[in-house]
Amino acid sequence: MPIPHSGRLDVSFSPAFTNPGRFVTDNAANIRTSGANVAEFTVSELSNAIKRALEEGFGYVRLRGEVSGYRGPHASGHCYFALKDDKAKIEAVVWRGVWGKLKIRPEEGMEVIATGKISSFPGSSKYQIVIEALEPAGLGALMAQLEERKRRLAAEGLFDEARKKPLPFLPRVVGIITSPTGAVIRDMLHGFEERCPTHVVVWPVRVQGEGCAAEVAAAVRGFNAIPPGGPIPRPEVLIVARGGGSLEDLWGFNDEIVVRAVAQSRLPVISAVGHETDWTLIDLAADARAPTPTKAAEWAVPKYSECREANQKLALRLAIAARRLLEAGRTHLKAAARGLPRADDLVALPRQRFDAAEKRLGRALLANTRAHAMRLATCAVRLSPHLMSRGLERCQRRLGELWSRGTAALTRIAVLRRTRFERTSSRARPQMLANRLDGKRRDLAGLAKLLASLSYQSVLQRGYALVRDAEGAMIRAAAAISAGDRLEIEFADGRLAAQAIDGDRSKPAQPPDPRPASLGAASPPHGRRGPGQGSLF
Repeated sequence: MPIPHSGRLDVSFSPAFTNPGRFVTDNAANIRTSGANVAEFTVSELSNAIKRALEEGFGYVRLRGEVSGYRGPHASGHCYFALKDDKAKIEAVVWRGVWGKLKIRPEEGMEVIATGKISSFPGSSKYQIVIEALEPAGLGALMAQLEERKRRLAAEGLFDEARKKPLPFLPRVVGIITSPTGAVIRDMLHGFEERCPTHVVVWPVRVQGEGCAAEVAAAVRGFNAIPPGGPIPRPEVLIVARGGGSLEDLWGFNDEIVVRAVAQSRLPVISAVGHETDWTLIDLAADARAPTPTKAAEWAVPKYSECREANQKLALRLAIAARRLLEAGRTHLKAAARGLPRADDLVALPRQRFDAAEKRLGRALLANTRAHAMRLATCAVRLSPHLMSRGLERCQRRLGELWSRGTAALTRIAVLRRTRFERTSSRARPQMLANRLDGKRRDLAGLAKLLASLSYQSVLQRGYALVRDAEGAMIRAAAAISAGDRLEIEFADGRLAAQAIDGDRSKPAQPPDPRPASLGAASPPHGRRGPGQGSLF
């Protein structure tokens, strides 16, 4: 970034820096002739002197070249790029305050004409042009840029006919985006006066120059953001209008943000920018393109007289169609009436069937009455009081017999139950219970003696011992014991813990003892071994 100069040096360099080549030659000659008497300068002083010489020697220039190395504005707001042709290249800078005032934005490879002053950046010893105005280099460059942008946006589908929305026939509210001071808005409002009554909402924007594209895009989005039923009526159709002009004047309506805003609008948009021969990218993205702003007003709202005339024509067509329909219906009805039979013929046969049914009905009622009378007489004979009395007597006799039989049965059952109870009570006398208890006690004592004789405890009383492992399981053979195993030996008078050591296992195993398996080998009392008995200790 160039460092701004804070002041002029005390030494005047104007004669030398009017011709930089002469300054170098004169200094070289002075150094050779006068030696150490030549004034010394610091690098900063010399760089600033060169900077002033460039600014005073060239001033403002118009420079034509191709934009190179454009990456957009820097974080500081300044913009840096370069201008080049086929033989040379010069650095360019646009300050933040000037960037917002440019008519066009630089793009990579775009040929432009830059107006600014030549300066230098002492920090890197580079000269540069400080741009204050930027314009395209001729109409051809603008058209090339326009065609490239049109191709790119068309590839995204922004100009497809399938996405265009139909215009409402009779909108109640129309939104207009245009300049409030131009002749366009007056012509459009005058056109609305001659047509059907409608409410017009104008969104004022700039239609040319810096900020035009941003304001138009914001207006389109703003109309779409108005909620229905709010204090500001929501339009049903939008009109973007501007009078004619050159390509540079209409360039704001070719901006990408305007095209995208129109393409994304949920409300139908009519483009009325320029005259019939003018065209912009917004015309391709809009739902309809009017040749003039006045024509756009005619498209948005129909003319009252035309609507009235069309209504009258439709009413006349409706009356004629209704009359023709009535005539056709009357003719068809007459033809159908001729094919229908007379009313007397239609009711003659049903009347005859009715008369026959009437005759049969009288005879049927009489026969039915006689049949019911005979049935009633038969039932009356069967329901005489004498027959009912005899039936009642039979039922009473039957009931008495059943009562006698029930009483006798209950008596026999009671006697049987009483006899069984007396027998049971005689068996339960105290002496008999005592005798039975003594018998059971003797049986229990005998079983206890038998259990004692068969228990392994009696074997232990005779001097034997029972060996168990650490888990309490009985051990039957010495081969099941390994050296170091923990053992438990049970004697008749208690148990001892022991540990096995390696002994002599060369002798064959003894045959199993025919005595119960729970008994171990017999051992002399008090832990002494008998002859031929091995030891585990």
